[in-house]
Amino acid sequence: ERVAGGPYSSPADLSRRAGLGAVQLEALATAGAFAGWGLDRRRALWVAGAAAGERADRLPGTTPGPPAPLLPGMDDLDILVADRWATGISPDTHPVAFARALLDRIGAVPVARLARAEPGRRITVGGVVTHRQRPATARGITFLNLEDETGMLNVICSPGLWVRHRSVARTASALVVRGVLERTTGVTNLVADRLTPLIVPRSTPGRKNPLFRPIR
Repeated sequence: ERVAGGPYSSPADLSRRAGLGAVQLEALATAGAFAGWGLDRRRALWVAGAAAGERADRLPGTTPGPPAPLLPGMDDLDILVADRWATGISPDTHPVAFARALLDRIGAVPVARLARAEPGRRITVGGVVTHRQRPATARGITFLNLEDETGMLNVICSPGLWVRHRSVARTASALVVRGVLERTTGVTNLVADRLTPLIVPRSTPGRKNPLFRPIR
């Protein structure tokens, strides 16, 4: 359609020519796809509702819609939450970056620094859980991949630890992990002895959007 009809001139033109509904337009607006038309994300969301009424069998511009009011822009955290809601990823900022001040206060070490840390040390790290694996040949050991804004770390959970922290270990989308650092053939692992959920206090009362989304 774009090749045949030329570039889309507005959200309403996109809706009319591509046949998009409100759900699709709001997802695009939330992801920042309308920035090329000079619309920030909140204004784009306002415009998307009216644009959804545009159809190919109607005269362009006849769908009623009030002009967008002056709306506050999104801060970096708002944008991250919007990206993850709309697309499932955050291309510009890692979620753990917003938890770094909290992690620093509890003495958590960024993953990138562990390559220079001495094996055998007990350390604390925090990050998003990207994978949980329990191979049949691992004798009950569960492996977690923990990712922060600087890198990824393998976490080894013994059967006993998994039982003690079962609820948090199975359900938390982000964790603070304490354990002993080990390095084998150049691979750095953390043998966990404690797991706690990584919870970031909301800086603005009433904000309900999750910073960390559960893995699927």
